Amino acid sequence: MNKAVILGLLVVASPAFAGGKEGSIGVGIEYGLENSFAGVGAGVGGVSINYDAGIFHAGGMIGYSRVGEGDAAKTDFNIGARFYYHVHSTGMSDFGVGGEIGIDEVPVANGHDSVLFINPGFQIRAFITPNVALSFTGGLVVATADGHGIALTGGVNGLAGVHYYF
Repeated sequence: MNKAVILGLLVVASPAFAGGKEGSIGVGIEYGLENSFAGVGAGVGGVSINYDAGIFHAGGMIGYSRVGEGDAAKTDFNIGARFYYHVHSTGMSDFGVGGEIGIDEVPVANGHDSVLFINPGFQIRAFITPNVALSFTGGLVVATADGHGIALTGGVNGLAGVHYYF
């Protein structure tokens, strides 16, 4: 090859981008690794969708479960939104800081409690292929639960997820 062809190839070559591409939409699932808040089960897992804007990603999730039968059945429903600003990114991963906010309707002995949660923290996404990401979310849980009063407390949050980006 002559020098002009090599120079031409270098000029038109561009770096490969793996996932997290600006303007992409990711759909997937997340599961709460620690699925309890003060013993009432404030789970924040479910089906989720993310919009990746390059410098940040934002999205939401919804989850539902019903365990048992008849009068003994317990239903758990949650819905939430998230925002993570990418502090550092590579071609195959990113590290974001931000958090989640949501509502969890959880079963308790005499019915249900509504839990409002705010989870400040971080999220790490690792793209195992150009459009599939595994994620881990960690941070704190700040929540209030109804019942016979309001409890404001904290705990450690952890979620694992997988998303397919279009």
